[in-house]
Amino acid sequence: MKQFATFVKKEFFHVLRDRRTLLILIGMPIAQILIFGFALTNEVKNARIVVVDHAKDNASRSIINRIAASNYFEIQEDVMDRDRMETAFRAGDIKLGLIFPANFEDDLARQNQAQLQVIADASDPNSATTLTNYVSSIIRDYQAELNQQAALSYQIIPQTRMLYNPQLKGAPNFVPGVIALVLMLVSVMMTAISIVREKETGTMEVLLVSPFKPVWVILSKAVPYLFLSLINVLSIVLMSVFVLRIPVEGSWLLLFAESALFIITCLTLGIFISIKTKTQQVAMLVSLMGMLLPTVMFSGFMFPIANMPVFLQWISNIVPAKWFYSIVKSIMIKGVGIEGVWKETLILCGITVFLFVVSLKSFKIRLE
Repeated sequence: MKQFATFVKKEFFHVLRDRRTLLILIGMPIAQILIFGFALTNEVKNARIVVVDHAKDNASRSIINRIAASNYFEIQEDVMDRDRMETAFRAGDIKLGLIFPANFEDDLARQNQAQLQVIADASDPNSATTLTNYVSSIIRDYQAELNQQAALSYQIIPQTRMLYNPQLKGAPNFVPGVIALVLMLVSVMMTAISIVREKETGTMEVLLVSPFKPVWVILSKAVPYLFLSLINVLSIVLMSVFVLRIPVEGSWLLLFAESALFIITCLTLGIFISIKTKTQQVAMLVSLMGMLLPTVMFSGFMFPIANMPVFLQWISNIVPAKWFYSIVKSIMIKGVGIEGVWKETLILCGITVFLFVVSLKSFKIRLE
Protein backbone atom coordinates (compact mmCIF):
# COMPACT_ATOMS: atom_id res chain seq x y z
CA MET A 1 0.00 0.00 0.00
CA LYS A 2 2.94 2.33 0.59
CA GLN A 3 4.04 1.90 -3.03
CA PHE A 4 0.47 2.46 -4.20
CA ALA A 5 0.24 5.69 -2.16
CA THR A 6 3.52 6.83 -3.71
CA PHE A 7 2.19 6.30 -7.23
CA VAL A 8 -1.04 8.13 -6.37
CA LYS A 9 0.97 11.04 -4.94
CA LYS A 10 3.02 11.18 -8.13
CA GLU A 11 -0.14 11.36 -10.25
CA PHE A 12 -1.54 14.15 -8.08
CA PHE A 13 1.63 16.20 -8.60
CA HIS A 14 1.48 15.52 -12.32
CA VAL A 15 -2.11 16.74 -12.58
CA LEU A 16 -1.57 19.81 -10.39
CA ARG A 17 1.43 20.92 -12.47
CA ASP A 18 -0.61 20.83 -15.69
CA ARG A 19 -2.63 24.07 -15.70
CA ARG A 20 -4.56 23.14 -18.83
CA THR A 21 -5.73 19.94 -17.21
CA LEU A 22 -6.80 21.82 -14.10
CA LEU A 23 -8.70 24.29 -16.27
CA ILE A 24 -10.63 21.44 -17.85
CA LEU A 25 -11.25 19.71 -14.55
CA ILE A 26 -12.36 22.75 -12.56
CA GLY A 27 -13.48 25.23 -15.21
CA MET A 28 -15.71 22.94 -17.26
CA PRO A 29 -18.43 22.29 -14.63
CA ILE A 30 -18.57 25.95 -13.61
CA ALA A 31 -18.85 27.12 -17.23
CA GLN A 32 -21.53 24.59 -18.10
CA ILE A 33 -23.62 25.45 -15.08
CA LEU A 34 -23.49 29.18 -15.88
CA ILE A 35 -24.06 29.09 -19.65
CA PHE A 36 -26.11 25.96 -20.19
CA GLY A 37 -29.58 26.53 -21.58
CA PHE A 38 -32.40 26.76 -19.07
CA ALA A 39 -35.30 26.26 -21.44
CA LEU A 40 -35.50 23.04 -23.44
CA THR A 41 -38.82 22.39 -25.13
CA ASN A 42 -39.56 18.87 -26.29
CA GLU A 43 -42.71 17.13 -27.41
CA VAL A 44 -43.90 14.54 -24.93
CA LYS A 45 -45.53 11.28 -25.97
CA ASN A 46 -46.78 8.18 -24.19
CA ALA A 47 -46.51 9.77 -20.76
CA ARG A 48 -47.60 7.43 -17.97
CA ILE A 49 -50.56 8.81 -16.00
CA VAL A 50 -53.12 7.58 -13.49
CA VAL A 51 -56.74 8.58 -13.04
CA VAL A 52 -58.66 8.65 -9.76
CA ASP A 53 -62.33 8.69 -10.74
CA HIS A 54 -64.54 9.27 -7.71
CA ALA A 55 -67.47 10.30 -9.91
CA LYS A 56 -67.71 7.29 -12.25
CA ASP A 57 -70.32 9.10 -14.32
CA ASN A 58 -70.74 9.69 -18.04
CA ALA A 59 -68.84 12.99 -18.01
CA SER A 60 -65.76 11.66 -16.25
CA ARG A 61 -65.69 8.49 -18.35
CA SER A 62 -65.97 10.53 -21.53
CA ILE A 63 -62.96 12.66 -20.60
CA ILE A 64 -60.97 9.58 -19.55
CA ASN A 65 -61.74 7.88 -22.88
CA ARG A 66 -60.58 10.94 -24.79
CA ILE A 67 -57.33 10.99 -22.81
CA ALA A 68 -56.81 7.26 -23.36
CA ALA A 69 -57.36 7.70 -27.10
CA SER A 70 -54.65 10.35 -27.27
CA ASN A 71 -51.10 9.42 -28.30
CA TYR A 72 -49.75 11.69 -25.60
CA PHE A 73 -50.84 9.59 -22.64
CA GLU A 74 -50.68 6.01 -21.42
CA ILE A 75 -53.09 5.35 -18.55
CA GLN A 76 -51.44 2.96 -16.10
CA GLU A 77 -54.39 2.49 -13.77
CA ASP A 78 -57.85 4.01 -13.73
CA VAL A 79 -58.30 3.77 -9.95
CA MET A 80 -55.63 4.75 -7.41
CA ASP A 81 -55.78 6.35 -3.98
CA ARG A 82 -53.71 9.40 -3.08
CA ASP A 83 -51.09 7.51 -1.07
CA ARG A 84 -50.34 5.12 -3.92
CA MET A 85 -50.29 8.03 -6.33
CA GLU A 86 -47.68 9.85 -4.20
CA THR A 87 -45.56 6.68 -4.08
CA ALA A 88 -45.80 6.32 -7.85
CA PHE A 89 -44.75 9.96 -8.33
CA ARG A 90 -41.73 9.56 -6.04
CA ALA A 91 -40.67 6.38 -7.84
CA GLY A 92 -40.99 8.09 -11.22
CA ASP A 93 -43.57 5.55 -12.44
CA ILE A 94 -46.06 8.24 -13.49
CA LYS A 95 -45.83 11.79 -14.79
CA LEU A 96 -49.41 12.99 -14.30
CA GLY A 97 -52.40 12.31 -12.07
CA LEU A 98 -56.02 13.23 -12.81
CA ILE A 99 -58.57 13.29 -9.98
CA PHE A 100 -62.31 13.55 -10.61
CA PRO A 101 -64.35 14.52 -7.54
CA ALA A 102 -67.64 12.87 -6.68
CA ASN A 103 -70.75 14.33 -8.36
CA PHE A 104 -68.68 15.66 -11.24
CA GLU A 105 -71.50 15.38 -13.77
CA ASP A 106 -74.10 16.63 -11.27
CA ASP A 107 -72.05 19.78 -10.67
CA LEU A 108 -71.97 20.38 -14.41
CA ALA A 109 -75.73 19.98 -14.69
CA ARG A 110 -76.73 22.02 -11.64
CA GLN A 111 -74.04 24.69 -11.37
CA ASN A 112 -72.89 24.75 -15.00
CA GLN A 113 -69.33 24.19 -13.84
CA ALA A 114 -67.23 21.46 -12.25
CA GLN A 115 -63.69 21.09 -11.01
CA LEU A 116 -61.09 18.36 -11.42
CA GLN A 117 -57.51 18.20 -10.17
CA VAL A 118 -54.45 17.72 -12.37
CA ILE A 119 -51.24 16.75 -10.53
CA ALA A 120 -47.99 16.80 -12.50
CA ASP A 121 -44.41 15.75 -11.75
CA ALA A 122 -42.61 19.07 -12.19
CA SER A 123 -39.11 17.75 -11.54
CA ASP A 124 -39.01 18.01 -15.33
CA PRO A 125 -40.77 21.38 -15.79
CA ASN A 126 -40.93 21.28 -19.57
CA SER A 127 -42.66 17.90 -19.63
CA ALA A 128 -45.00 18.94 -16.79
CA THR A 129 -46.06 22.09 -18.64
CA THR A 130 -46.55 20.21 -21.89
CA LEU A 131 -48.61 17.44 -20.30
CA THR A 132 -50.88 19.80 -18.40
CA ASN A 133 -51.44 21.77 -21.60
CA TYR A 134 -52.40 18.55 -23.40
CA VAL A 135 -54.93 17.67 -20.69
CA SER A 136 -56.35 21.18 -20.66
CA SER A 137 -56.76 21.05 -24.43
CA ILE A 138 -58.68 17.76 -24.25
CA ILE A 139 -60.93 19.16 -21.52
CA ARG A 140 -61.57 22.33 -23.52
CA ASP A 141 -62.58 20.26 -26.55
CA TYR A 142 -65.01 18.27 -24.43
CA GLN A 143 -66.38 21.45 -22.90
CA ALA A 144 -66.92 22.99 -26.35
CA GLU A 145 -68.82 19.90 -27.44
CA LEU A 146 -71.06 20.12 -24.37
CA ASN A 147 -71.78 23.78 -24.96
CA GLN A 148 -72.99 23.03 -28.47
CA GLN A 149 -75.57 20.60 -27.10
CA ALA A 150 -76.75 22.57 -24.06
CA ALA A 151 -78.85 25.69 -23.68
CA LEU A 152 -76.56 26.92 -20.87
CA SER A 153 -72.78 26.98 -21.03
CA TYR A 154 -70.88 24.53 -18.90
CA GLN A 155 -67.52 25.33 -17.40
CA ILE A 156 -64.88 22.84 -16.22
CA ILE A 157 -62.03 24.35 -14.21
CA PRO A 158 -58.89 22.18 -13.89
CA GLN A 159 -56.92 22.78 -10.69
CA THR A 160 -53.26 22.15 -11.50
CA ARG A 161 -50.63 21.29 -8.91
CA MET A 162 -46.94 20.99 -9.79
CA LEU A 163 -44.96 18.61 -7.58
CA TYR A 164 -41.28 19.09 -6.68
CA ASN A 165 -40.88 22.20 -8.83
CA PRO A 166 -43.91 24.51 -8.38
CA GLN A 167 -42.26 27.47 -10.12
CA LEU A 168 -41.37 25.36 -13.19
CA LYS A 169 -37.73 26.40 -13.16
CA GLY A 170 -35.48 24.89 -15.80
CA ALA A 171 -32.49 24.51 -13.48
CA PRO A 172 -33.79 21.46 -11.54
CA ASN A 173 -33.85 19.58 -14.82
CA PHE A 174 -30.44 20.51 -16.21
CA VAL A 175 -28.32 20.44 -13.02
CA PRO A 176 -28.45 16.60 -12.72
CA GLY A 177 -27.71 16.39 -16.43
CA VAL A 178 -24.70 18.69 -16.15
CA ILE A 179 -23.33 16.58 -13.29
CA ALA A 180 -23.63 13.41 -15.40
CA LEU A 181 -22.14 15.08 -18.48
CA VAL A 182 -19.17 16.64 -16.67
CA LEU A 183 -18.30 13.49 -14.74
CA MET A 184 -18.58 11.32 -17.83
CA LEU A 185 -16.34 13.55 -19.95
CA VAL A 186 -13.75 14.45 -17.32
CA SER A 187 -13.39 11.04 -15.70
CA VAL A 188 -13.34 9.03 -18.93
CA MET A 189 -11.25 11.39 -21.04
CA MET A 190 -8.64 12.39 -18.48
CA THR A 191 -8.09 8.81 -17.30
CA ALA A 192 -7.76 7.47 -20.83
CA ILE A 193 -5.36 10.23 -21.90
CA SER A 194 -3.16 9.98 -18.81
CA ILE A 195 -2.60 6.25 -19.30
CA VAL A 196 -2.08 6.45 -23.08
CA ARG A 197 0.41 9.28 -22.51
CA GLU A 198 2.57 6.85 -20.57
CA LYS A 199 2.50 4.50 -23.56
CA GLU A 200 3.56 7.21 -25.99
CA THR A 201 6.41 8.50 -23.84
CA GLY A 202 7.66 5.00 -23.10
CA THR A 203 7.37 5.28 -19.32
CA MET A 204 4.62 2.65 -19.20
CA GLU A 205 7.17 -0.06 -20.04
CA VAL A 206 9.29 1.07 -17.10
CA LEU A 207 6.29 0.95 -14.77
CA LEU A 208 5.24 -2.50 -15.97
CA VAL A 209 8.66 -4.06 -15.30
CA SER A 210 8.83 -2.55 -11.82
CA PRO A 211 8.11 -4.72 -8.73
CA PHE A 212 4.80 -2.93 -8.44
CA LYS A 213 1.86 -4.94 -9.83
CA PRO A 214 0.67 -3.58 -13.24
CA VAL A 215 -2.97 -3.46 -12.11
CA TRP A 216 -2.06 -1.16 -9.22
CA VAL A 217 -0.15 1.06 -11.63
CA ILE A 218 -3.32 1.58 -13.67
CA LEU A 219 -5.52 2.10 -10.60
CA SER A 220 -3.09 4.63 -9.10
CA LYS A 221 -3.54 6.82 -12.18
CA ALA A 222 -7.33 6.78 -11.72
CA VAL A 223 -7.40 7.71 -8.01
CA PRO A 224 -6.55 11.43 -8.46
CA TYR A 225 -9.38 11.87 -10.93
CA LEU A 226 -11.78 10.25 -8.47
CA PHE A 227 -11.04 12.95 -5.89
CA LEU A 228 -11.02 15.76 -8.44
CA SER A 229 -14.36 14.57 -9.85
CA LEU A 230 -15.86 14.57 -6.35
CA ILE A 231 -14.68 18.17 -6.03
CA ASN A 232 -16.50 18.88 -9.30
CA VAL A 233 -19.69 17.35 -7.86
CA LEU A 234 -19.34 19.47 -4.74
CA SER A 235 -18.83 22.67 -6.76
CA ILE A 236 -21.83 21.98 -9.00
CA VAL A 237 -24.11 21.14 -6.08
CA LEU A 238 -22.98 24.20 -4.11
CA MET A 239 -23.59 26.43 -7.13
CA SER A 240 -27.03 24.92 -7.62
CA VAL A 241 -27.89 25.57 -3.96
CA PHE A 242 -26.44 29.06 -3.49
CA VAL A 243 -26.51 30.51 -7.02
CA LEU A 244 -29.51 28.81 -8.62
CA ARG A 245 -31.45 28.42 -5.35
CA ILE A 246 -32.12 24.71 -5.85
CA PRO A 247 -32.01 22.93 -2.48
CA VAL A 248 -30.96 19.31 -2.18
CA GLU A 249 -34.13 17.66 -0.94
CA GLY A 250 -32.56 14.28 -0.24
CA SER A 251 -29.48 13.04 1.57
CA TRP A 252 -26.18 14.74 0.74
CA LEU A 253 -24.32 11.61 1.80
CA LEU A 254 -26.37 9.42 -0.54
CA LEU A 255 -25.89 11.92 -3.37
CA PHE A 256 -22.10 11.85 -3.00
CA ALA A 257 -22.04 8.07 -2.57
CA GLU A 258 -23.97 7.64 -5.82
CA SER A 259 -21.71 10.19 -7.51
CA ALA A 260 -18.64 8.26 -6.35
CA LEU A 261 -20.12 5.08 -7.81
CA PHE A 262 -20.74 6.79 -11.15
CA ILE A 263 -17.24 8.27 -11.15
CA ILE A 264 -15.77 4.80 -10.59
CA THR A 265 -17.87 3.57 -13.51
CA CYS A 266 -16.50 6.36 -15.71
CA LEU A 267 -12.92 5.74 -14.56
CA THR A 268 -13.26 2.06 -15.40
CA LEU A 269 -14.55 3.00 -18.83
CA GLY A 270 -11.59 5.35 -19.27
CA ILE A 271 -9.19 2.55 -18.36
CA PHE A 272 -10.85 0.29 -20.92
CA ILE A 273 -10.48 2.95 -23.64
CA SER A 274 -6.82 3.48 -22.73
CA ILE A 275 -6.15 -0.24 -23.08
CA LYS A 276 -7.73 -0.35 -26.53
CA THR A 277 -6.06 2.81 -27.92
CA LYS A 278 -2.44 3.63 -28.63
CA THR A 279 -2.34 7.42 -29.06
CA GLN A 280 -3.66 10.35 -27.06
CA GLN A 281 -5.51 11.72 -30.10
CA VAL A 282 -7.43 8.50 -30.58
CA ALA A 283 -8.17 8.24 -26.86
CA MET A 284 -9.46 11.82 -26.78
CA LEU A 285 -11.59 11.31 -29.89
CA VAL A 286 -13.14 8.12 -28.55
CA SER A 287 -13.74 9.71 -25.14
CA LEU A 288 -15.32 12.87 -26.52
CA MET A 289 -17.38 11.51 -29.40
CA GLY A 290 -18.04 8.11 -27.89
CA MET A 291 -19.16 9.51 -24.52
CA LEU A 292 -20.57 12.96 -25.30
CA LEU A 293 -23.20 11.91 -27.81
CA PRO A 294 -24.57 8.92 -25.84
CA THR A 295 -24.70 11.01 -22.66
CA VAL A 296 -26.59 13.84 -24.38
CA MET A 297 -28.84 11.64 -26.50
CA PHE A 298 -29.64 8.68 -24.26
CA SER A 299 -29.56 9.96 -20.67
CA GLY A 300 -32.98 11.64 -20.84
CA PHE A 301 -31.29 14.95 -20.07
CA MET A 302 -31.91 16.64 -23.41
CA PHE A 303 -34.47 14.41 -25.11
CA PRO A 304 -37.22 12.24 -23.56
CA ILE A 305 -36.28 8.60 -24.01
CA ALA A 306 -39.96 7.61 -24.27
CA ASN A 307 -40.16 9.49 -27.58
CA MET A 308 -37.44 7.34 -29.14
CA PRO A 309 -37.97 4.12 -31.11
CA VAL A 310 -37.97 0.97 -29.01
CA PHE A 311 -34.58 -0.08 -30.39
CA LEU A 312 -32.96 3.16 -29.22
CA GLN A 313 -34.67 2.84 -25.86
CA TRP A 314 -32.98 -0.53 -25.44
CA ILE A 315 -29.62 1.01 -26.35
CA SER A 316 -30.12 3.73 -23.74
CA ASN A 317 -30.12 1.06 -21.03
CA ILE A 318 -26.39 0.45 -21.51
CA VAL A 319 -25.52 4.14 -21.11
CA PRO A 320 -24.41 4.70 -17.48
CA ALA A 321 -25.38 8.38 -17.58
CA LYS A 322 -29.05 7.44 -18.00
CA TRP A 323 -29.16 5.68 -14.64
CA PHE A 324 -27.05 8.28 -12.86
CA TYR A 325 -29.20 11.12 -14.19
CA SER A 326 -32.30 9.39 -12.83
CA ILE A 327 -30.59 8.86 -9.47
CA VAL A 328 -29.45 12.48 -9.07
CA LYS A 329 -32.82 13.89 -10.08
CA SER A 330 -34.62 11.60 -7.64
CA ILE A 331 -32.32 12.51 -4.75
CA MET A 332 -31.91 16.25 -5.39
CA ILE A 333 -35.39 17.15 -6.63
CA LYS A 334 -37.73 14.51 -5.20
CA GLY A 335 -35.87 13.82 -1.97
CA VAL A 336 -36.05 10.03 -2.23
CA GLY A 337 -33.76 7.72 -0.29
CA ILE A 338 -31.92 4.57 -1.25
CA GLU A 339 -35.24 2.72 -1.42
CA GLY A 340 -36.15 4.81 -4.45
CA VAL A 341 -32.89 4.43 -6.38
CA TRP A 342 -31.65 0.96 -5.46
CA LYS A 343 -32.46 -0.51 -8.87
CA GLU A 344 -30.47 2.15 -10.72
CA THR A 345 -27.65 1.71 -8.20
CA LEU A 346 -27.47 -2.04 -8.83
CA ILE A 347 -27.41 -1.45 -12.58
CA LEU A 348 -24.49 0.99 -12.22
CA CYS A 349 -22.67 -1.53 -10.03
CA GLY A 350 -23.23 -4.22 -12.67
CA ILE A 351 -21.90 -1.99 -15.46
CA THR A 352 -18.83 -1.12 -13.36
CA VAL A 353 -18.02 -4.75 -12.58
CA PHE A 354 -18.49 -5.72 -16.22
CA LEU A 355 -16.17 -2.97 -17.48
CA PHE A 356 -13.57 -3.80 -14.84
CA VAL A 357 -13.54 -7.50 -15.71
CA VAL A 358 -13.33 -6.77 -19.44
CA SER A 359 -10.50 -4.31 -18.83
CA LEU A 360 -8.54 -6.87 -16.81
CA LYS A 361 -9.03 -9.48 -19.53
CA SER A 362 -7.88 -7.01 -22.20
CA PHE A 363 -4.89 -5.67 -20.27
CA LYS A 364 -1.53 -6.87 -21.58
CA ILE A 365 1.60 -6.70 -19.49
CA ARG A 366 3.79 -6.55 -22.58
CA LEU A 367 3.26 -3.53 -24.84
CA GLU A 368 3.27 -4.12 -28.60
